Amino acid sequence: MQNNNDSSGEDELIGLLLKRQSELNSLLEVTRAINKNTPTPTLIQMLEVILKNYLQIGKFRFLVEKEGAYSCISKYGGNIETAVTLNHTWGHLNKIKSPARLTGHADAVLSKYDYFIPIYHKNKALAFALIGDFNTSGDMLNNDLNFIQTLINVIVVALENKKLFRERLQAERFKREMELAVEVQNMLIPLREHKEDGVEVDARYQPHQDIGGDYFDFFRLNEAEFLWCVADVSGKGISAALLMANFQASLHGLAAIEEDLTTVVERLNKIVIRNTKGERFITLFLAKYNERTRKLNYINAGHNPTILYSDGEVIPLKLGTTMIGAFDELPFLNEGEIDLEPGSLLFNYTDGLMDYESQNPKVWGEERLLEFVIANGDLSPDKFNAALMNHISDVVKGKPIDDITLLTLRMS
Repeated sequence: MQNNNDSSGEDELIGLLLKRQSELNSLLEVTRAINKNTPTPTLIQMLEVILKNYLQIGKFRFLVEKEGAYSCISKYGGNIETAVTLNHTWGHLNKIKSPARLTGHADAVLSKYDYFIPIYHKNKALAFALIGDFNTSGDMLNNDLNFIQTLINVIVVALENKKLFRERLQAERFKREMELAVEVQNMLIPLREHKEDGVEVDARYQPHQDIGGDYFDFFRLNEAEFLWCVADVSGKGISAALLMANFQASLHGLAAIEEDLTTVVERLNKIVIRNTKGERFITLFLAKYNERTRKLNYINAGHNPTILYSDGEVIPLKLGTTMIGAFDELPFLNEGEIDLEPGSLLFNYTDGLMDYESQNPKVWGEERLLEFVIANGDLSPDKFNAALMNHISDVVKGKPIDDITLLTLRMS
């Protein structure tokens, strides 16, 4: 009788050792697959094979946390519940942090399963599993539940690492995109100061982030004429920078062959439409000045009006059209023309100058800006721009919410 008991005990011990060996082999295979960066669907398939064939689990649901909700990434056996139904079960289980029996549970869905397996990391729930049609009992039960939890935990850690790796790659890609955008934009920015007999120019550019959507340009067309532009493209990043690069190249090319600003703006609109399919638009102020005739021609395309200061008075230059890139054909287009008196100052800016956090319109707005131009319009362009930025820092307590570009010209 004693020999029979010894034999039975030895058989159980051998069976337990063989089972442990099988478990280790299973974990080893999964770990090897993870180290080889095996795709997630293959890892899930390996998990299901182990549960079905080795542990004889007839019903299984595996849910992982994604942005505050749970997504079922593996399911087999029984009637498949909806994602909403499975998410609802978490409300009954979120305080359980170790494998628990579900038989006889008050919830109708959970009562159809045998066990609940939670996966936590530092008190944060990462995943959980529901197991049904699982008949293991006795001494092997705790061993099997712990093995299942360990196996699922290994899979979850692998999924988390894949997620972190993807996020890291995305962050690196975004960082490189921003670096490229900054490089592109730096190539677009012309000289910040320019001075010759007929004109003096000063520009200030303050991006809200590393890369902004503002653009300004100033270049001579011939001995008698020069052209300048201030623009703001919708959006940020490398796509906005590339659009501005294309815009600059198009502007320089068109300005070299077209005398009429109206034609230039119409063709720029078609170029932007073709390149962006109407998904982005550009506001701009474009002007050409002839030093011999003292005539200024300009078009304001949905941009903040350039302010002309002369003899103590200010005139906002508003004639033009709507933003370009929004319509296949511009609905209207009016070119402005004005004779400039010697010493006239033209102040160009983008909307970031007017948009601040917690802005008080009584302290800063278009009326206050006009008052400032009248009070400081006799300053040189560089001193004017410096005084304006100092004034804003004194009277406006909030921070700018967009890029700020100033382009100020004094005509002799």
